[in-house]
Order: sequence, then C-alpha cells, then structure tokens
Amino acid sequence: MLYSADGSRLFSCGTSKDGDSFLVEWNESEGKIKRTYSGFRKNANGVVQFDTTRNRFLAVGDDGQIKFWHMDNTNILTSTEAEGGLPNLPRLRFNKEGNLLVVTTADNGFKVLANANGLRTLRVMEARSYEASRTPLEMKVSSSAMGASIGPVVSKVERVDSPARPTPSLNGVELMTRGIEKPRNLEHVSDKTKPWELTEIVDPTHCRTVTMPDNLESASKVARLLYTNSGVGVLALGTNGVQKLWKWNRSEQNPSGKATATIAPQLWQPNSGLLMTNDVPENSEGAVPCIALSKNDSYVMSACGGKVSLFNMMTFKVMTTFMAPPPASTFLAFHPQDNNIIAIGMDDSAIHIYNVRVDEVKTKLKGHQKRISGLAFSTSLNILVSSGADAQLFFWNTDNWEKIKSVALPLPSGKTPQGDTRVQFHSDQVRLLVCHETQLAIYDASKMECIRQWMPQEVLSSSISSAVYSCNSQLVYATFTDGNIGVFDADSLRLGCRIGPSAYISPVSSNSQTVHPVVVAGHPQEANQIAVGLTNGAVKVIEPLEPERKWGLHVPVDNGTENGRTATSSTTNTSEQLQR
Repeated sequence: MLYSADGSRLFSCGTSKDGDSFLVEWNESEGKIKRTYSGFRKNANGVVQFDTTRNRFLAVGDDGQIKFWHMDNTNILTSTEAEGGLPNLPRLRFNKEGNLLVVTTADNGFKVLANANGLRTLRVMEARSYEASRTPLEMKVSSSAMGASIGPVVSKVERVDSPARPTPSLNGVELMTRGIEKPRNLEHVSDKTKPWELTEIVDPTHCRTVTMPDNLESASKVARLLYTNSGVGVLALGTNGVQKLWKWNRSEQNPSGKATATIAPQLWQPNSGLLMTNDVPENSEGAVPCIALSKNDSYVMSACGGKVSLFNMMTFKVMTTFMAPPPASTFLAFHPQDNNIIAIGMDDSAIHIYNVRVDEVKTKLKGHQKRISGLAFSTSLNILVSSGADAQLFFWNTDNWEKIKSVALPLPSGKTPQGDTRVQFHSDQVRLLVCHETQLAIYDASKMECIRQWMPQEVLSSSISSAVYSCNSQLVYATFTDGNIGVFDADSLRLGCRIGPSAYISPVSSNSQTVHPVVVAGHPQEANQIAVGLTNGAVKVIEPLEPERKWGLHVPVDNGTENGRTATSSTTNTSEQLQR
C-alpha cells in the first residue's frame, strides 16, 4: 500500500487467492475501492511491487516488464521490457524527484530508467564519481520505446563487484561505528557559560493553539498521542482504550491539508460509526495503554491492558487480536524494516519479538526488573534499545537478539527507580533521547554512554511527563506536570523557550490545578509544531505565531545586552538556572 506524494490518495497492489494481480485506488473515508486499474497478466505467482511518482503516475513490475498507468485513468498507459533481462515480477522504485526508476534484473543486478532530467542527473553523478575515483562508471545509454507522455530513457548500469567487504564485529559493537557519519557535535557540544535568553510564552495571543473537537461521550485522560506519518492527522489513545483520529481537510486556508493550529480539524469516523475501541479488562486501573502506527498510516496497533488489537485506519475494523494477557503489553514498536515483526514490551519486564504473519513469538528478551516503558530501533546501528520502569536502558543486537549492554540512569540522591522511561532516536540514528520524570538525557548509542543531561530546576521545577524530538531533531519538546512546556536545543539541552499553561489551557480548565499535558508529539514535517494530550482528555495543537515560525531559541546575550531578541511575551536572563 502506498500514498501519493502529497498523501491525498491511497493505492494498493496485490495478488488474490486465485493468483490474479490487481492495482486499486481507495476511497479512504468510505473504506471502498474507488477505481481498479486494468492490464495485469492473469495468474501471477508472487508479490507484485509498485510505486507512485509526482502525484501522476503508477509503475508496476509485472510479467517481466514495467507497466505504467496515469493515476486518473484505469487503462494502461505504456509498458517496457527495459531491453530485457527482467524477472517475472521485478522490484522497482522511483527516486524522490520521479525522474529515475530503478528496477531489478533476473541476474541480481539492476537497471535505471531515466527521463531527460534523470539522464542529466545520472551524468552529473557519473562526473562526480569520476572526480572522486578517476574510474568512471561505464554506462550504456539507449532510447526506450516508452510513451512520449513520460519520455524516459533507459540507462543500463553494468553490475560491478563492490570493493567493500563486511568487517568483523566485536559483540556487534564495532560494526555500529563503522561507516557512520559522526553526529554533529556529538563529543564536543559547546557548553559555554555565557548567558542565554529564555523566551517565555504565557499569553494565548502569543502562539497559535487549536483544540481538537470531540463530540464523543468517551472523554478520558490522553495516554498516548501520535501524528500520522503523512502529517494530516492526529491519533490519540485514552486510558479508557478508545482511539480517536482527527484529520485536516484541504481548503483555500489550508491548501496542503497538513495539520495546523490555524484551522480546526474534524473528528474522523467511517460511515459505519465504528469506534476504535481496545479490549479493556474489567479491572483496568493499572493498565498501561500503548500504540504504534504503520509507516503508511494504513493500520494502527494498540492495547490497553487486554489483547493487542490491529485496526484498519480506513474502516476502524479490528483486523486481528493477539497476545492476550497475562502479562499485559505495555509498549509496542514496529520493526523499521519489516512491519510483520513487532517488539512488544510486557508488564512482566520481558520483551517479545513477535511475527504477526505467522502469529508466533520468535524470541523473548529478558533483563529488566520492572515493566517495559519504551522501545526504539536504530537501523544504522542494528540495535534495539529498551527502557523500563526500573530506570534502566538495555541495548540489544537485532541480528541475533543478544544483549550488548545495560545502563542504569543516574538518579537524584535518594530517588528510587520508578516511573516510566522513554527512548527515541535522533534522525542520525546514533544519538538517543531518554526521558524520565527526573531528567532529560542524550546518549551516544554507539558507545552506550550519556553525553548530556538536564534536570528540572528553578524555571521548570516539576516532574517531566513526556518528551520528544522535533522532526528535524534540532529541538526537544518536554512537558511538565505543572502544565509548562519546555523547548530545548537538542544538541546542548539548553532550555530556550517556556510555554506556560496560561498560553494554551483555558482558565476554566486550569482552575482545578490538575490539568496538565501527559504526552507530547512532534509534527513529522513541521519542526515547530507540536500536539499535546491533557489529563482532562483534550488534545491541542500548538505552533508559533507568524512570521517567526520559531520558538525563539539560539539567542545569546553578550555582556547583558540583548542580541537580536525575538521575544514573544517576556524574557528572562537565566544563565545560572540553565547550567547543565
């Protein structure tokens, strides 16, 4: 299943039980097929792969060739054998610009199809390769019989043996650090002691906020919160096990259709009126809600003390359930390279590596002393990091699932290990954000060492309830049990902005002194937009005012003189409180 580039259209391709291949476009709101594309060979044996490009074309590997459709026409547009040598069901993929298409060959090589712009790209790549190695890649370029509406040229790249050879690893650790670009400022992040200006946002007029509309009689504390990967919706899981999905529509005010605080979204439901309700046991007070979303936003997996349920995001129907308690599931994570493999953290402190396709637990990882509260995969390092209510981190090798190392969080004096510990990888897949009620920390996962730590102080003195990286990993957003939201520089963990509860929680709600954010989520494309889930069940999206579109970070103060300040409400010189 794939979305078009703008995330507005959903396509799926597959093979029926009778062996017939199909390619269809879906009507998401109805959960029904919108159009079926014709031109497939009958009785295909295997998985048919396809890709989309530029919101216009579909390409499918079928019958030893590549077939093309225009998205708005069910009849095949054109096809090509790419000068032959393709397998029966070739794999293929467009580049981001849509001017190159890579297709596998029957002899385990690959070919590159290019249009005029793509051909120029290949020539630039060839020139760069020549400058770098003085041994240019030999290319055979010929015309193709493909349609003029697409106008590609086939560039056949001859297969060459790579001079690189796998290097031995020592307990899986040495392999991690080889071939990985060293993270910026990983070891020598500047920790200068000159004063930094803190921007404080305490008035509702100094930021944009929108509250998710909710006409369902099922309000409960928001336990888990996610943006859809396409950035067009927000998904919340309450402590009562009910999941809610809000979506933004395309309009003149919001032409991208992405999540925004300038327009209220709609609480989305299929026409059937179904709710995404998890299996919740009668005595569920101690249940730990957990949730994970597939990469293509087509299904969501969640649990709330009972069985794990897999929901279809178009119809809200339960596709399957598994892992009935006891013990109960407490954290869920899809394997980044195989959606059929799921890491499931359990209430009894074990981690199950579960294969959905065969309904089988492949292995169990043991070592934690309390329930699992966080799981994060690194594809660069081939590791899984687990965190628990025992304030420990475990590093596991995903090749053989053996433990590499365990690390205990350094807690304040007299503090016993309790409360959940969350983990999330930086976009470089090496640095790791660790969130505990007592601290924020950055770890170098390749060395399994803490390189930065921040603990609540005078400006933000209450416990941390949640934290997350921004989509570009340049910021860290943290929520606190007194209602404050802190915006930190991700490299140094310097606090640069405080969003007070008075800026986004209405006075009526805040009178009880109990309303505060439980969880925070970062927009997948907008680094300065966040969503927060509150104890009263409300979900809010918050972003800076135009035209700044930033939260006022990185503003040093030299000799007590403000330097380029972009204050939104009030500013405070907090150099002493912000020292690490």
